[in-house]
Amino acid sequence: MSVERNERRMVKFGERWVGDDAPVFVTFEAGPTHNGLESAKRLVSHAAAAGADSVKFQVLDPDRLVADRSQMFEFDVLVDRATGKTETIKAPLYDLFVSRSLKKDEWKALKAHADSLKLAFFATAGFFDEIDFLADLGCHSFKIASSDVNHLPLIRRAARTGMCLQLDTGNSTIGEVETAIDVIRAEGNENIIIHHCPSGYPARLEGINLNIISTLRKMFPYPVAFSDHSPGSDMDVAAVALGANLVEKTISEDRATRSVEHVFSIEPPEMKKFVETVHGIEIALGRHRRIMAAPEIARRQSNRRSTHLASAARAGSKLGALQVEFRRPGTGLSPADYELLADRPLKTDLPAGHRLMLTDLG
Repeated sequence: MSVERNERRMVKFGERWVGDDAPVFVTFEAGPTHNGLESAKRLVSHAAAAGADSVKFQVLDPDRLVADRSQMFEFDVLVDRATGKTETIKAPLYDLFVSRSLKKDEWKALKAHADSLKLAFFATAGFFDEIDFLADLGCHSFKIASSDVNHLPLIRRAARTGMCLQLDTGNSTIGEVETAIDVIRAEGNENIIIHHCPSGYPARLEGINLNIISTLRKMFPYPVAFSDHSPGSDMDVAAVALGANLVEKTISEDRATRSVEHVFSIEPPEMKKFVETVHGIEIALGRHRRIMAAPEIARRQSNRRSTHLASAARAGSKLGALQVEFRRPGTGLSPADYELLADRPLKTDLPAGHRLMLTDLG
């Protein structure tokens, strides 16, 4: 199935809309890179100061989520800022989750902080009661992690809230994405944003597969997002060029922190530039129709040519029989019109060098 442009939906997200007829929505992901309430608040403040539209976190209950506390997780960390050298290390998944786990009163304080800065707030949820808690908290959206794309009971529960539901699709088949979307729609919820989220910490170039963005746009009428797990902003720029309506970028106070996801995050001094780059690209992309602004029209006229008489000519002479030259600027009869109107006569006698106008012809 191919979705026509006029069939594409817009989705309300906080006070903003997400979709083809709205500016690219910028989300900063702070869930994996804070180490407690105060650092989470600082990251929210940095996101707001940079001009982001929203900030994202992850509601986690390590004791319920991780059955095997010895399960190890492999990721890269930054070793040398000057060279960009990294090192691959392992850490217990349970410990990584504990470091970013907050209590309910802390989540309320963090949400209130985001509200005070006019920043939309949402989080990934993994259990039914977490969805209920986030709904009561007044989150503007839920996100379903890539690992839960086949957790249909969880997706169904989130869909029933009627809230904006963001679906990560990393490591999933198109069929699994279709099934998840069908479950959401069956609950009467059309407030869907589909994320292309390459796997890896960081993602490798050969696994990013940005062309999936185009595939998702053709298959589904909902906004498509790009959740970036690569260093820098190159992949985000490319995603916007391919039609991503939302970009999600991980942020960190210190990219050299020896924990997961910091290595490909951007730091506070880079965040404002990231937002400006994303919006600059969408401005440069323009529209699907060629529409010229007044300065472009004026510039075009100065560079194009007009038809000038090479010698004096008498009234009644046919345009095509005259000796002419084509000179700048293009404010008179164009070379194309000269050929088209070759059989038209002059109304009056005209001197050599005269710039011909349409009004000179009978």
